[in-house]
Amino acid sequence: MDLSYSMKDDLENIKKLGSDLLAALRNVTKSVKIGFGSFVDKTVLPYVSTVPAKLQNPCPNRFEQCDSPVSFRHVLPLTDNASEFESRVSQQRISGNLDSPEGGFDAMMQAAVCEEQIGWRKVTRLLVFTSDDVFHTAGDGKLGGIYLPNDNRCHLDANGLYSMSHLYDYPSVGHLAQVLSASNIQPIFAVTGATLPVYQELSRLIPKSVVGELKEDSSNVVQLISDAYNSLSSTVNLEHSQLPPGVSIAYESHCDAASGTGARGIPGGVCSGVRINQLVRFTVTVQADACLEGRQDFALRVLGFSEEVRVELRTLCECPCGAPEPHAPHCSGGQGNLTCGVCSCNPGRVGKRCECELAGAPEPEAGCRGGNGTGPVCSGKGQCVCGACQCHGNTRGPLCECDDAGCERHDGRLCGGRGLCRCGSCQCEAGYAGSACECSLDQRACLRDGAECSGHGRCVCNKCLCQPGYFDSLCSWCPGCQTPCEEHRDCADCQAFGTGPLSRNCSAACNHTKATVQPAPELDERWCKEKTEDGRILIFLIESTDGGVVSLTVKEKDAEGDQTFAIVLGVGLGIVITGLLVIIAYRLSLEILDRREYLHFERERERARGNEVNNPLYQSATTTVINPRYNED
Repeated sequence: MDLSYSMKDDLENIKKLGSDLLAALRNVTKSVKIGFGSFVDKTVLPYVSTVPAKLQNPCPNRFEQCDSPVSFRHVLPLTDNASEFESRVSQQRISGNLDSPEGGFDAMMQAAVCEEQIGWRKVTRLLVFTSDDVFHTAGDGKLGGIYLPNDNRCHLDANGLYSMSHLYDYPSVGHLAQVLSASNIQPIFAVTGATLPVYQELSRLIPKSVVGELKEDSSNVVQLISDAYNSLSSTVNLEHSQLPPGVSIAYESHCDAASGTGARGIPGGVCSGVRINQLVRFTVTVQADACLEGRQDFALRVLGFSEEVRVELRTLCECPCGAPEPHAPHCSGGQGNLTCGVCSCNPGRVGKRCECELAGAPEPEAGCRGGNGTGPVCSGKGQCVCGACQCHGNTRGPLCECDDAGCERHDGRLCGGRGLCRCGSCQCEAGYAGSACECSLDQRACLRDGAECSGHGRCVCNKCLCQPGYFDSLCSWCPGCQTPCEEHRDCADCQAFGTGPLSRNCSAACNHTKATVQPAPELDERWCKEKTEDGRILIFLIESTDGGVVSLTVKEKDAEGDQTFAIVLGVGLGIVITGLLVIIAYRLSLEILDRREYLHFERERERARGNEVNNPLYQSATTTVINPRYNED
């Protein structure tokens, strides 16, 4: 379980669900054990704050007490004691980190590889992963200076903590899928609606995993796990280990218990909706495209089970040829000679075993062509043998005209995985329709409180097609739409008082409404209070009648309300005049102060001027000019 701070309300519910969860699973199987582990993220920057105070208490509110963040903590090994589960889980406290993605992949890897500490048994293994956010994956560790790839080993210390999270990077999706599959662990991703699409894409990459939508407070976790367990246990998925080079394999599923051994199966190794004690069969075709060196082997197993079947392969690439066998019984009772396992047919006979006679058949392929003998041989999907078509692959019919693999695909699966392909057309399961069975006829996702798409759209394929202007999954959000009060305001104004923007064509624009004026009604929260263009407050009540006409009850204008404009104008003028008077008074006071300061300056200047008396020692300056060209004579 994710114990970051956003999962605070979820933890309170999980603490109470031990006995309920065990009781729900015991309705399906008597042998059930449950354990618990928690995760937050790697305890290095930038995933968590490394400030000592924040490492000790990462809560946003310093008055609230939180546990220190950990990458993964193994709390309780698998047990069938509900009281012990509730006791240990009730001791857990919420923690916190910095970034949105969490370190859930580290936790899943340790839970898978630490078999002894977790207490895994050789039975069906379920790993329930609960979170309300996305996950870190391989490569994200470089942000914290962590570059070593995950080593696929258990690193739980004596306290059950993942002690090497600061050294090894997060595992990749492929690495995690490989480890979970090898350990026969089936993940159940119980996540909130905001992250549901991300985990649905993740589930497609991890075999035998399911995704369920968790309510914001995890109140539906018991039902979610129970439904997911039923889904996993009713699905039989046959897979193989790595094949030797040059070897290919194909599956054919016989999921219907009533079908005989010769009935044609469904391509693929998956049967869904399998009931208890129902027999399902798989036809496995192994083909070697080249000679194998010595003995090779691979394993077949059903996901979720520890048992497997080992298959040993040898190829016979050299035929021990002896003397030719004339008129061999193998060649249609003597119609040819058998040489090294191959029939050499007598004149007039053809075929792999000389089973076809050419005599009397001027056009041996005439019976293999459609369109009055002008079409392609066996519709281009088979070969003509003795005047009859031998079809290739998933085609069938007298002329190989039916292709049981040529139907439309949805989400990459034939007929969306919800139907059978018959002659190029999908035969959908109950509750689905469409050319690729992509359309769900269930309308529960479109309903809320009994209303389809909030009354602003229609439900198509279990999804709401909203009217213009409306958004989200239930067409409940319309940022540009008017409220009912805004929609009927102008009609109420023009019909009651003859004012407003619709006053000139009120009868035509408001023929769907009928307004009556009421002097002093009793007002409550149902009454609309809208501001008109001239600044008045229009108060009215919206009521619908049986004839489709909207009845509007309008409160009569107040005497004070008629003078609203004059009051507003008077108040505005008063504010302006008051402002002007304040400015004038301010300027006058400045002028008076300036004049007083100037007079004070002049008086000081007069006072500083000294007495003017003659200095007896003073002699005025004398200037003498000599002309160099002057001659006294």
